[in-house]
Amino acid sequence: MKYRKLGNTDEKLSAVGLGCMGMSHAYGVTNDEESIKVLHKALDLGINFWDTADFYGAGKNEELISNVLPANRDKVFIATKFGFRIKEGIKNFKSMDDAYLDCSPAYIKKAVEASLKRLKIDTIDLYYAHRIDPKVSVEKTVGAMADLVKEGKVRYLGLSEASADSIRRANAVHPIAALQSEYSLLTRDVEKEIMPVCRELNISLIPFSPLARGLMTNTVRRETMPENDFRRTIPRFDDKYWENNSKLAAGFEDLAQKKSCTPAQLALAWVLAQGENVIPIPGTKKIKYLEENAKAADIKLSAEDLNDIENLMKKYPDIGPRYNTNTMKLVDKK
Repeated sequence: MKYRKLGNTDEKLSAVGLGCMGMSHAYGVTNDEESIKVLHKALDLGINFWDTADFYGAGKNEELISNVLPANRDKVFIATKFGFRIKEGIKNFKSMDDAYLDCSPAYIKKAVEASLKRLKIDTIDLYYAHRIDPKVSVEKTVGAMADLVKEGKVRYLGLSEASADSIRRANAVHPIAALQSEYSLLTRDVEKEIMPVCRELNISLIPFSPLARGLMTNTVRRETMPENDFRRTIPRFDDKYWENNSKLAAGFEDLAQKKSCTPAQLALAWVLAQGENVIPIPGTKKIKYLEENAKAADIKLSAEDLNDIENLMKKYPDIGPRYNTNTMKLVDKK
């Protein structure tokens, strides 16, 4: 495994991290026994950067990770997040309509203690605000997060889906080590303003869904998705855009075959090629895909490869929005 530096720190993180959300949340049937095997295999492969959140499975994802993390604490750089809360009275979470944001200083104090308890550790390596809360100034949120660093409960701070303005304001309060945002061949909003700010301030960009929620692997079949699969709420998987995106995925697989790799590896290699400060965190529940993703760190793309990819993307431009209207409202646009 190759490694990349986290922001302006000396931390070396695996160039391909591991997003753990799908093990407990949003992507259909879960299998804790299999997921624990995946976590152990990640250690074997040198994947030391694991990502979770208190919201995933209402805490269950952090609890799942605690089966492996404490005994291997020196081998894992653990990131978790706070901010999303399930609305009062909701017993079976179905969509983001069942949640709300709370990044208040009072809640942050409770959230960090709960995450530490579930993870069974004393210190969180990287603590993110899951979104920018419009009800609370980013300065107040980050100020409260900075107190956790002083208390030794958190080592580094991060933001998720924040605008360039919010990143600058946050970084003025306390150094921001990482900005997590959706980034893939299909979602490139961050390239205009956010990536330049991250480079300027020496902040790592942590792309989630770098495989476009599996779409770029050309293995996703809409008709076989479980009813509780989050992707059923995403426009890119509905009738309006599916034909375009299916053709795009098939064409991308052809490019991958010419490169003697899988579509997933090619998609990750493209993300990695966007800068040394970029550290993607593809998620998986299967060892097979974990091993496949890890090998992407060794793939080098030529200028011709990158040009071929861009030309293919231009051929199928009607990809659709990355979220539905309600979920998109949760993304910081300031």
